[in-house]
Amino acid sequence: MAKTIIMEGKTSTEAIEKGLKELHCKKDDVEIKIIENEEKRSFFSILEPRVVKVELTLKEEKEIPEFHEKVYKEPSDEEVENCKNNIDKFLNEFSEVIKDLNYTIEVKDKNIYVEFSGDKASEFIGYRGDTINAMQLLLNTIGNRNNNVRVRIILDIANYKEKREKTLRDLARKLERTVKKTGKKIILEPMNSYERKIIHTELQDSKYVTTYSVGEEPRRKVIIDKK
Repeated sequence: MAKTIIMEGKTSTEAIEKGLKELHCKKDDVEIKIIENEEKRSFFSILEPRVVKVELTLKEEKEIPEFHEKVYKEPSDEEVENCKNNIDKFLNEFSEVIKDLNYTIEVKDKNIYVEFSGDKASEFIGYRGDTINAMQLLLNTIGNRNNNVRVRIILDIANYKEKREKTLRDLARKLERTVKKTGKKIILEPMNSYERKIIHTELQDSKYVTTYSVGEEPRRKVIIDKK
């Protein structure tokens, strides 16, 4: 069931802005209905404070995974090798500039796994993985240069991805219990598609809650709601 709130303001614009701030979303993410228009005021109420009420209903959107093996054609061995060589060349030059940063590249099931190590490696994780995600996107762009089919590249640092996944799975179960107890939906902070998918997957068989995503990248967020 979509979340609906009613907000008040001196003008409809002020009321809408308050509602968007409360829902942590953009105007495109909600349906807006004016309940009490500022123009409809009687002679006897002209001295009363101006109040406009608006109803905002959050639109519900289903999550679309960033990557699905059935959607993309499998790359050829030549394309995988080309991708690996592109990454190796780039990281070789990159590690000469960034001292104390080492890397390994491994090909498995036509995916390329890159691992950073060394004293400088942890600096490429960032707040909640912002830096490692940006670096992985860069490697995907560089690696797939001149390829007709995209080769998937996964970057990890000190098992960060595994630790982050466990943290998100634990969080999903904790919030499941909270929603079950309170009956109120919970809106999570914006996440990338990889992290959103972890939440969706962890709770897909839940008897008590359902999950969906709203918003646009990079501010797309997961909502956990009671069934």
